[in-house]
Amino acid sequence: MLTLIRNGEVYAPEYIGKKDVLLVADKIGFIEDEIEIPESFDQVKVIEASGKLVVPGFIDAHVHIIGGGGEGGYKTRTPEIQLTDATLAGITTLVGVIGTDGTTRTMPALLAKARALEEEGITCYVHTGSYQVPVKTLTGKIEDDLILIDKIIGVGEIAIADHRSSQPSAEEIARLSSEARIGGLLSGKSGVVNIHVGDSMDHLAVIEQVVENTEVPISQFYPTHINRNHHLFHAGIKYAKNGGYIDFTTSTIKKFIEDGEVKASTALKLALEAGVDISRMTFTSDGQASLPDFDSTGRLAGLSIGKCMSLYEAVKDAILIDGVSAENSFRAVTENPANILKLSQKGRIEAGKDADVLLMQKETYQIETVFAKGKMMVENGQALIRGTFEEE
Repeated sequence: MLTLIRNGEVYAPEYIGKKDVLLVADKIGFIEDEIEIPESFDQVKVIEASGKLVVPGFIDAHVHIIGGGGEGGYKTRTPEIQLTDATLAGITTLVGVIGTDGTTRTMPALLAKARALEEEGITCYVHTGSYQVPVKTLTGKIEDDLILIDKIIGVGEIAIADHRSSQPSAEEIARLSSEARIGGLLSGKSGVVNIHVGDSMDHLAVIEQVVENTEVPISQFYPTHINRNHHLFHAGIKYAKNGGYIDFTTSTIKKFIEDGEVKASTALKLALEAGVDISRMTFTSDGQASLPDFDSTGRLAGLSIGKCMSLYEAVKDAILIDGVSAENSFRAVTENPANILKLSQKGRIEAGKDADVLLMQKETYQIETVFAKGKMMVENGQALIRGTFEEE
């Protein structure tokens, strides 16, 4: 199947102007100023993209695809993600994680859900483990999970600086990050260690100790929730300026913002103004996670759920409200996570890459069309393909 996207303004994610983009099966075939189709050749679907932006499909690198939570008991376990939760938000690649509950949320279930989402039409990878240290792996060893299981690309989310963590020491973090690094090197994967950072004033100290006292590079770690409060945000800026990656969580509730959380789009703006290189920063949604509100004594006071759509909303807000350039806003959900996670076929509008492509309205940034591996999933803002158990 050939699909020609004609006359769109392309962000690759850098702006490259008005181009024609030809999708060949599941790959981007050609990008030219103008692509002519022979009159005798009628096997091409032509999409007129004048007045629209052509952007790489979004990568959401932290999603609880099998649900999360349970901090308020069994009834508060959140549901699994559905296909259109991702596609309607422009997300064509997901990375699934397990959080607080490493007992009823298991690696076999996580891997099975990732394969189900792949069968439904989008790309999905997973990390091995959960909040807890020692890491609960699939095969019994971090290295084996990374080397032998195609969908496992990293470790996490490992919790630090949080009352729900297993309070890991620097030695424990050093050991698991070394195992992740070896597994990544031997399998050609990132082997990144995705770190959940909580509210504690310890911030990123345990990671910094590992980097200072061992040969594990700072790039081995991928800490998230850096915008959860102002003091962690400022610690995160320092960490990123020292060469680390930082991730801003887009799912939130009004009370979190009132209590001092830095809105993700604003965090991106402020970090750029502080001199953080755009390549060090990403957005992730924390989709399907529980968003627990604990009081000063650690008692659960309320609970909400993360939404993948918040990823798109943060990108749009960064551009339209916070004044971040479209190029930098798109980088936070395309090229940057692709580079951090070593997803070489993702994150760019470039010949030979996977045909994960969005068409957006130029003025409003509204998502109109979504292609995942060359297949149209969303048209005119409506889902063409739904998950197996999703109703029309």
